[in-house]
Amino acid sequence: MDQTSFYAHPTAVIDEGCTIGEGTKIWHFSHIMPNCKLGKKCNIGQNVVVSPEVVLGNNVKVQNNVSIYTGVTCDDDVFLGPSMVFTNVTNPRSAVNRKEQYAKTHVGKGATIGANSTIVCGHDIGEFAFIGAGAVVTKNVPAYALLVGNPAKQIGWMSEFGHRLNFDANGIAICEESKQTYELKNNIVKRVS
Repeated sequence: MDQTSFYAHPTAVIDEGCTIGEGTKIWHFSHIMPNCKLGKKCNIGQNVVVSPEVVLGNNVKVQNNVSIYTGVTCDDDVFLGPSMVFTNVTNPRSAVNRKEQYAKTHVGKGATIGANSTIVCGHDIGEFAFIGAGAVVTKNVPAYALLVGNPAKQIGWMSEFGHRLNFDANGIAICEESKQTYELKNNIVKRVS
């Protein structure tokens, strides 16, 4: 592994057999386990565990105290807030080994998962979805959806720039920051310009 193409703090543990993209930074006391793949320009905060076979795209931001367990994949530009948690078994028991039953969770491009959120395994997060702080996700999340609470409930839609979308009677909304236009049709949001 060419450690000149990425930065790792001296306290970080990087196991053999993982792939780390150019420009990625790995901070204090984090553990990158075998056979995981980290894309380019990722930022892995303090006290993070990336388990075997996890895949992170480019420019993924992982804040402090996050555990990313086997079965998780994240597309480019995903934000994982401080102390958020992924699970990988739906019915864990200490005395029962269920490593062969790890459920998969996929996080789509540009999605944000807020601080202290929990993503119950086997549920995918759509692109540019926004999971509020402390939410507990127990079902699949549509693209651009805004979810909060325990269990998490959808309360609206978010733009790619992270602003609430307010759709008019024709199902059109404009992001206040980017001025991008979105369409809501059949409970599906798409960016149209």
